[in-house]
Amino acid sequence: MAKRTRKTSKPTATQVVERKALALDAPNTPVPLMSDTQRLRLERRSVLDRITSNGTISACVMILAAVAAIICANTDAYEAIHEFLMRPVSIGIAGWEFTLNVELFVNDFLMAIFFLLVGTELKYEMTVGQLKRPRQAMLPMLAAVGGVIVPASIYAFVNREGAIYGWAIPMATDIAFALGVLSLLGDRVPPAIKVFFSTLAIADDLLAIVAIALFYGQTPDFFWLAASAGVTLLLVALNLRKHFRLAPYLALGLVLWFCLFQSGVHATLAGVILAFTIPARSDIDASGLVEWLHDKLPELDDSFDDEMHILGQHDFTHAVSGVERVMHRVTPPLQRLEHAISTPVNFIILPIFAFVNAQVRLVGVEPATLLFDPVAIGTYFGMLLGKPIGIVGMTFILVKTHLADLPRDVHWKHVIGVGILGGIGFTMSILISGLAFTEIPAELLASKTAILAGSISAAVLGLLYMHFACGHKKASA
Repeated sequence: MAKRTRKTSKPTATQVVERKALALDAPNTPVPLMSDTQRLRLERRSVLDRITSNGTISACVMILAAVAAIICANTDAYEAIHEFLMRPVSIGIAGWEFTLNVELFVNDFLMAIFFLLVGTELKYEMTVGQLKRPRQAMLPMLAAVGGVIVPASIYAFVNREGAIYGWAIPMATDIAFALGVLSLLGDRVPPAIKVFFSTLAIADDLLAIVAIALFYGQTPDFFWLAASAGVTLLLVALNLRKHFRLAPYLALGLVLWFCLFQSGVHATLAGVILAFTIPARSDIDASGLVEWLHDKLPELDDSFDDEMHILGQHDFTHAVSGVERVMHRVTPPLQRLEHAISTPVNFIILPIFAFVNAQVRLVGVEPATLLFDPVAIGTYFGMLLGKPIGIVGMTFILVKTHLADLPRDVHWKHVIGVGILGGIGFTMSILISGLAFTEIPAELLASKTAILAGSISAAVLGLLYMHFACGHKKASA
């Protein structure tokens, strides 16, 4: 359908706002929309937004937190840090008390917020992204399955007579860390590769979530499971009734987290469930928004008196408040939530998680014992070898049997690089290792050491390989 044009020469509402905000009409505009100081603040905020949305920077912050944790763990500060992490935190209401320690608060509550962000990304992809088109998404999603089965099989084979319960540790890909490493190559990486890798990593996260739910909880308490199901139904009912305010969803999300925590199922799953119940639609018909704004401009113009202080212009401020309320409701709740939590998750929660869980104390540990521990061997080679073998192997089978085709601009050398980078498994892998070896400190140390070594090895090898596989960016004509 051809875009509708206006017969009048008047600028549209959007054009008027943009011209005033950016001072495109200067010097003809007699009164600028904002002062130079305000404009400078806005520009600084824009720079801050670009920094906080940069995956490479957030990955570096998480790495620095992990390095700081390793350094502290091997100094005299370790005992004080450990004592702090084990310190109980109690919440009491009317004689009822709920207690958990600092480490549990980070791993179960703060990571539920991380899973909430993961859930919003999954829902976005399923609504308008790559996961919406099953045929296009099938190849990276099934490649992710291969990248889960082979690492888990390598670990299980090495530990077939020992700590086999940690089989899921090497199967997870850290999407933030891996994409941060890939972004270091800049524009030399074709967009199709980033889309392929992103879809694969998202599917990988989903499989890791399923593994945590099915295999790494405690014996379930069916009363609390039923309560969790009831809260979930309330969340679904809110969605079906087209309730677009976030506050009720977040309040019920806290109740859901508590019910899952008490049920024995890992409480971080509350974040994923909550994300999938939050509306992805807008409360406003966006197709009529520009016309509505255009019709609203005369009212704003008529009610404004440039000789009166803004505090006394009640009609004008009331009209502006009405516009603000409408504009706020244009953005879907799911998108508002993602914008609100993405920066705290990437720059606060994940670094805290990395610092708390990368406390790898090697003082007094025999290097040979750690090096030849089956858990460390299974985890390291599961990540470094299992991931590329599984991802490339499954992709090769699907393409050669004509069940799927490689995306345009994606070649086999790129798939190999994606497989290597898929071995970066920091966040989810450490979370699963903590669940698998809570009561076995020696195996927990071995698994965490191998996760750190495997993630660093995969990051360095993947970056070097993709540097040569992608070549140099062609100079523009």
